[in-house]
Amino acid sequence: MANVVVVGAQWGDEGKGKLVDWLSERADVVARFQGGHNAGHTLVIDGVTYKLSLLPSGIVRPGKLSIIGNGVVIDPWALGDEIDRLVSQGVDVTPDNLRIAENAVLILPLHRELDGMREVAAGAGKIGTTGRGIGPAYEDKTGRRAIRVYDLKNQATLDAKIERLLAHHNALRRGLGEAEVDGRALREELLAIAPRILPFMDTTWGLLDDARRQQKRVLFEGAQGIMLDIDHGTYPFVTSSNTVAAQAATGSGVGPDMLNYVLGIAKAYTTRVGSGPFPSELFDETGEKLGERGREFGTVTGRKRRCGWFDAVMVRQAIKTAGISGIALTKLDVLDGFEEIKVCTGYKLDGETIERLPAGQGAQARVEPVFSSFEGWSDTTAGARSWAELPAQAVKYVRQIEELIDCPIALLSTSPEREDTILMRDPFEDQVR
Repeated sequence: MANVVVVGAQWGDEGKGKLVDWLSERADVVARFQGGHNAGHTLVIDGVTYKLSLLPSGIVRPGKLSIIGNGVVIDPWALGDEIDRLVSQGVDVTPDNLRIAENAVLILPLHRELDGMREVAAGAGKIGTTGRGIGPAYEDKTGRRAIRVYDLKNQATLDAKIERLLAHHNALRRGLGEAEVDGRALREELLAIAPRILPFMDTTWGLLDDARRQQKRVLFEGAQGIMLDIDHGTYPFVTSSNTVAAQAATGSGVGPDMLNYVLGIAKAYTTRVGSGPFPSELFDETGEKLGERGREFGTVTGRKRRCGWFDAVMVRQAIKTAGISGIALTKLDVLDGFEEIKVCTGYKLDGETIERLPAGQGAQARVEPVFSSFEGWSDTTAGARSWAELPAQAVKYVRQIEELIDCPIALLSTSPEREDTILMRDPFEDQVR
């Protein structure tokens, strides 16, 4: 039995939540391995909408163990609010079905504040972060001054850790003309939130090793998208963690031999939130129509997403850098009724045709899309649950996408509802259906 890694193959917001939820029915454990509460998943189950940020999508499935791995940065106050919200919707969230890595890094109020200060100071050059402190928390992790989950339990060493942290942050705040952080007040905040978080703390890499030994199925859940990867994305307009599939091993404490199948999620068109290059972006009525029909607003921030045609060059590049085995194509129904559908099949850079997104920021900004046109379809794909229910032209479009990205389409999603999914290749078995 295979373990499956789910990653976004574009700039995030591809519909990973629904697919992870759909796949989690057949998994025993769902493990989140990177990112923070800047990511958002919307699940629609029996007409009820659940909005998740930190919690793995498997949390809404009874009998599944959800794990927040060491690669995730955790805002304990945001996590507490998210748990309360789900409990109010009738979802059980207890240490029986949720465990948090003891070595995961905490996002503190000072991280959120620094995020906002930097964006304001950057002016027109801002990156477009969500302002939730993700980047500063990862910086402290790399700088070896972070407060981790286990530190909430070991109060004897907490003072020294806070002092080390503030030696860095207060110097930054002085430079930005902001008031310094009071270490005693921060300590009290941490001690106050500790009882909400510590009951869930565990040695999660050990739990995953036990799952491996017992031949249980593990679903590894990523956040954001591969083109937001700190190394392989559109730097510097990226997130502060690695979003590629390889991070599933590092960010959850398992060996790469546990990662058997990588499922990449991609929309049938393209969206992006925040600043940064977007070669296939549309600035006309078609772009507005895609946004309206696709309800393209961020789950976490509510920000309107930029919209454009499917970018086969970018997705093909993401497939190679993340080792994607198959693609789940989502929101196919948004394209219903378009007489003509375009796909970005190449780029032009300074008059030269290229088939990759260059690494340089200036070069990325100058890239121009090369579009190919395809015939649309008038019949609906919404709610289709089998290949036979799709219009012939929609089938042709999917097959053409497969050829352009050089990767099989494993699943199709035709609405936000969990059951409106067409399975063509089983990621857990890697068998053609």
